[in-house]
Amino acid sequence: MKPIVAIVGRPNVGKSTLFNRITRTREALVDDAPGVTRDRHYRDTSWDEVEFTIVDTGGFVETDEDAFALKIREQVHQAIEDADAVIFVLDGKGGISPYDREMAHILRTVEKPVFYTVNKIDSVEQEENLFEFYSLGVEKLYPISAEHKYGVPDFLDALVATFPAQASPEAADMIKVAVAGRPNAGKSSLINRLLGEDRLVVSDVPGTTRDAIDSVCRFDGKPYLLIDTAGIRRKGKVSKKIEKFSIIKALRSLDRCDVALIVIDADEGITDQDISVAGYAHDRGCGCVFLLNKWDLIEKDHTTVKRYYERLRMEAKFLQFAPAVTISALTGQRISRIFKLVDEVYAQFATRISTGPLNKLLERAVERNEPPLHKGKRLKFYFATQVTAKPPTFVLFVNYPEAVHFSYRRYLTNKIRAGAGLDSTPIRLMFRQRTGAIDFGSRKKKDTRRSKKGRKKR
Repeated sequence: MKPIVAIVGRPNVGKSTLFNRITRTREALVDDAPGVTRDRHYRDTSWDEVEFTIVDTGGFVETDEDAFALKIREQVHQAIEDADAVIFVLDGKGGISPYDREMAHILRTVEKPVFYTVNKIDSVEQEENLFEFYSLGVEKLYPISAEHKYGVPDFLDALVATFPAQASPEAADMIKVAVAGRPNAGKSSLINRLLGEDRLVVSDVPGTTRDAIDSVCRFDGKPYLLIDTAGIRRKGKVSKKIEKFSIIKALRSLDRCDVALIVIDADEGITDQDISVAGYAHDRGCGCVFLLNKWDLIEKDHTTVKRYYERLRMEAKFLQFAPAVTISALTGQRISRIFKLVDEVYAQFATRISTGPLNKLLERAVERNEPPLHKGKRLKFYFATQVTAKPPTFVLFVNYPEAVHFSYRRYLTNKIRAGAGLDSTPIRLMFRQRTGAIDFGSRKKKDTRRSKKGRKKR
């Protein structure tokens, strides 16, 4: 297992900037306003070919106007407990605060490597600012500039030197599952229920989750990577810069997932926002599972489930293939069914169909419903092949690709879906023009016979 390193410190000292520097990404949100990072934020990275997992945390404070301050403190303590090493970030320009002294006192009791870094030290001349921090009773300080990289390589050399020798990583291709939905639909509560712990900050306040958080959980011994995302709001209601960044990150989370769990607040009913979120997932080619959450709050009769499903299918016609289930993250109702549905969707999502059976499907579909005419000429489909999976993507060679009407595209999609058993995953069809340099199927055999007859006559 990769070593886990937690970054801690009070708000606005540069923890997220250091996280981005170490991971060589812009995964963590960075803003001048303190308290931007609320949840723990995980990312795998490496230094000198040594792999480890870095964890960004919310700012550590005793009391704060932010209603999330107490929960953030709990997350910081949990991150320290989970970590194999801790990076304590101090502000080289702002000096020592009471929060720094309290955190230093906590870290003295930690029986794991702790690295005291003084950030915002941009040059050798500024290292004189270190003297004040020795009053914390620290023997070794690391002057760094997360923004400009000063001192970071030397610090990382010291960090990875404390890691134990790593065993060969287990070859495990985890299914990546993004939990998406509009704000306050119960996404973080669902992940906490799946993980069996308060791994994420959960609140009734919409927009609590700002970063996309990765967590690993196991179901029946099988690992899954769960990606919690910021609630996606209507574009017109997104005014704060930090929330705009959050939505971008949520959409990027859908880009890197295999299966998206679309969480809907069943108590409030299916809204246009829910359908928009589902549309984002569909546009990115994700496998999808609809979760009608808070089902314990619904007054039910024998037709309630059917009505909800019919409404969902009517509103999200583009996701007719996506399975749906009613759940309650609060009570755990039908939670165990989620991973079974994820496995079923992923199995189809990653399916590859060999060329022979695929072309037989295409041939039967064309014979059953002949393609329309284009400028007086019949559309001819010559050959089909699958070019990629996740989702299954097929290229069909045709004489006039631009003339394939969307209704005939839909017809071919449905025939391939039914014939190949792909009833729970998105599939993509692309149409290409067959060039004279390519011969396919029975046409190739006919051309070969004609060329032989021509040679005999001569």
